[in-house]
Amino acid sequence: MGNQPLIVLSDDSQRTSGKDAQSMNITAGQAVAEAVRTTLGPKGMDKMLVSDAGDVVVTNDGVTILKEMDIEHPAANMIVEVAETQEDEVGDGTTTAVVEAGELLEEAEELLDQDIHATTLAQGYREAAEEAKNILEDVAIDVDAEDTETLEQIAATAMTGKGAESARDLLAELVVSAVTAVSDDEGVDTDNVKVEKAVGGSVEESELVEGVIIDKERVHDNMPYFKEDADVALLDSAIEVKETEIDAEVNVTDPDQLQQFLDQEEEQLQEMVDQLVDVGADVVFCQNGIDDMAQHYLAENGILAVRRAKSSDMSRLARATGGRVVSNLDDITAEDLGYAGSVAERDIAGDQRIFVEEVDDAKAVTLILRGGTEHVVDEVERAIDDSLGVVRTTLEDGKVLPGGGAPETELSLGLRDYADSVGGREQLAVEAFADAIDVIPRTLAENAGLDPIDSLVDLRSKHDGGETTTGLDAYTGEVVDMEEDGVVEPLRVKTQAIESATEAAVMILRIDDVIAAGDLAGGQTGDDDDGGPPAGGPGGGMGGMGGMGGMGGMGGMGGMM
Repeated sequence: MGNQPLIVLSDDSQRTSGKDAQSMNITAGQAVAEAVRTTLGPKGMDKMLVSDAGDVVVTNDGVTILKEMDIEHPAANMIVEVAETQEDEVGDGTTTAVVEAGELLEEAEELLDQDIHATTLAQGYREAAEEAKNILEDVAIDVDAEDTETLEQIAATAMTGKGAESARDLLAELVVSAVTAVSDDEGVDTDNVKVEKAVGGSVEESELVEGVIIDKERVHDNMPYFKEDADVALLDSAIEVKETEIDAEVNVTDPDQLQQFLDQEEEQLQEMVDQLVDVGADVVFCQNGIDDMAQHYLAENGILAVRRAKSSDMSRLARATGGRVVSNLDDITAEDLGYAGSVAERDIAGDQRIFVEEVDDAKAVTLILRGGTEHVVDEVERAIDDSLGVVRTTLEDGKVLPGGGAPETELSLGLRDYADSVGGREQLAVEAFADAIDVIPRTLAENAGLDPIDSLVDLRSKHDGGETTTGLDAYTGEVVDMEEDGVVEPLRVKTQAIESATEAAVMILRIDDVIAAGDLAGGQTGDDDDGGPPAGGPGGGMGGMGGMGGMGGMGGMGGMM
């Protein structure tokens, strides 16, 4: 080959190696964390997210913010995955997990500059995370499933700082009642808690319906609006005459023949309805269509019918009424029917919906959320989702921790003691991990307009004295006993946040070579048309985050650091 260069990558490819690659990825991860950091805690601020189509979302829910942002940088997306994992596993603590991941990366960058190898850092971080989980287990508080007061405190804590805060006591009570109602021997499936939004009225007018609300109307005006002590039939097949599966052509030579066809079709529909009447059905929910003639026959027999109900609604109806979803109308029996003391069509905020209530054992319930505007109702719904998740998690695990930065302060002190027993350079990584954990109480203080240094000193002083449940009251600025104040959250919120944040940080730190088939950031910073550097270079790294609409002028988000 002589001295001729060997070209491996295409001209369009872009490669960043060594410290440049690490620096670029760390900067991207920090930018994501910084984007949600000001939303943390009861005094956190909201973000307004504007899409390309002009749709507006106002929220301080971490995972919602990150999902709405158009993030294209691959390392930044790893941090977004931390929030999504936290949301799926626990339902709350997404901002905490992302902020911790960003701080772990920031602490790691300082050690990388001191020539500590990334593998050493990764090992130290993993050891610290394992010890952190042990420390949290030791200080966790046991909660009994019958302890309704504590469960309501957990639900209220998850709503604090969100749009639902004004009515959090009422909503917390509704959430705990809903989760308790749907829990069974197999655990708690929050999918059985349906959330219906109604724009109009105030948040305080939200209510829990022990039963199911179907966003449908009765199919025929002559059907009754209300049925009392109703036997409910659930069908996932249509009440229609089946079409032939093969193409056929029928030649009609006489008008009487055509009438015979129509009469026969009517007879079949009449027989279907008669089957429902014979088994004693008062109300019919059908997952598919109902023929116009069948609607007429059902109305004649005083049966209230709903068509094209969602599959998820049919499952909830089966749980609530005790009925069985029947696939073939010919097989239906009286034993397949469910029971509801009341089935009625009612108006909610101008929409007609079917209420199925007064069931024997409501294993499926519905929360009706109200608010003055659509944005308010949407934010209340996000707060309710978080609360449902944390109450479910608490019932499953039976362990909680105090809030207000108390567990993080205990972790920080415990990990510094643990670092002394760790040999080699990993000790520096464990100490860095302890420093990174301090970001939570520090951010809580900053977002509440308090002095973060004074707050940290006060917290450490109390914890050094053995008061492990003391945390920062963001409203008064005092360091108080969080357990006494009723500010508690599930143990798994914290352990999952530490696990996810550590794994994401370690994965990013171990990348020393980024090879992209094109622009790393998936976009330009704005000056590239004039021959400037690509947006994915070490300095900017986040050019792809401009797609948020309102954030288009952030150039690569390098300026956020």
